Amino acid sequence: MARAHPRLKVLSIFGTRPEAIKMAPLVKALAAEPGIDSHICITGQHQTMLQQVLDMFELKADYTLDVMTPGQTLNTLTAALYAAIDPVLEQVQPDKVLVHGDTTSALVAAMSAFHRRIPVAHIEAGLRTGDIHQPWPEEMNRRNIDLISDHLFTPTEASRRNVLGERLQGKSFVTGNTVIDALQMTAERIDRNRQLRVALDRQFNFLVPGRKVLLVTGHRRENFGEGFLDICKALRTLARRDDVQIVYPVHLNPNVLGPVTEHLGDLPNVHLIKPLDYLSFVRLMQLAHVILTDSGGVQEEAPSLGKPVLVMRDVTERPEAVTAGTVRLVGTDPDTIVRGVCELFDDDALWRRISQAANPYGDGKACSRIVDALMGRPVDEFVVEPPARRPAPTEAQRPAAPLRSVSRLH
Repeated sequence: MARAHPRLKVLSIFGTRPEAIKMAPLVKALAAEPGIDSHICITGQHQTMLQQVLDMFELKADYTLDVMTPGQTLNTLTAALYAAIDPVLEQVQPDKVLVHGDTTSALVAAMSAFHRRIPVAHIEAGLRTGDIHQPWPEEMNRRNIDLISDHLFTPTEASRRNVLGERLQGKSFVTGNTVIDALQMTAERIDRNRQLRVALDRQFNFLVPGRKVLLVTGHRRENFGEGFLDICKALRTLARRDDVQIVYPVHLNPNVLGPVTEHLGDLPNVHLIKPLDYLSFVRLMQLAHVILTDSGGVQEEAPSLGKPVLVMRDVTERPEAVTAGTVRLVGTDPDTIVRGVCELFDDDALWRRISQAANPYGDGKACSRIVDALMGRPVDEFVVEPPARRPAPTEAQRPAAPLRSVSRLH
């Protein structure tokens, strides 16, 4: 009788909510592959929000680390992560370690595996701004991870050109971004289930039908201080419009929560709400007309939902969306932000042109491509297809009638 081929033991390590969202569909795909023995280690930077993502995708961590302490610096976090991750590697003895993106946990996990000569696979490899200080420290993190990775899973052809230009030793594959897999799974779940939509919309019962929604997210370190004051100034100006309602799920970091609450908390059409779980946030993106953000992930997700994005950063490691026309950079200058938002609210032809542009970040098949590559099978790499005309909004994409209660931060 032929001997069974040994299963590939894969350990996925991640710790923040954005990492969890992008890794969840991949971890599910790994678990479903007969040739893979999949394990999950979460480092726990965003413990509560991270658990919400795991629960939503019906995942359970095999190892949960407790590394966060009040007032922690990046150096003390790094030291704690090294001390916590190494025993997990010793116990699991994985054939490959998978990390995502550019967080401190991803960097330390990759370096810990490298020190043990365990091959590293980097999901979302090859992103670059060309400035190691923007975003900080993420740009340096991802460059270092790419340098030591054996598998470089780049979301786009441009990101693959980055790693090829740096002559890195890892083998590269253009897979699309796993966040599009997660988004499509979540949006389809919402669209299929009217009862779920009604339940989700109860959180947004302050929305007034007929008024366009400006969804705002902001949390980047480089915008702390003067940057957030300028963002608040722009939002106060935009709030004077009687056809706009602004919804801002506010990050709980005091550097964000403090200025945002102080400068925007008294405006009736600015809704400062608590951070949302992923299912609720996807629903809110569906209901938005324009999204104003400094997030990386939102730049990738929103085009799949037909939502124009204005990015409150001076540079982006995701230039493909700028080239495709789905994203515009506005920085944190108040006048530039106001002008960019007003153009999209007032020019329907411009809004339609941007909303119908092709999403350069994926087609929902990134996870299957990554699994194929890990198993040594041929990979049908991701290629951006020409955009199809986007259909009119469905019932699932329209705001529900308003109810009475409102959940605000203030």
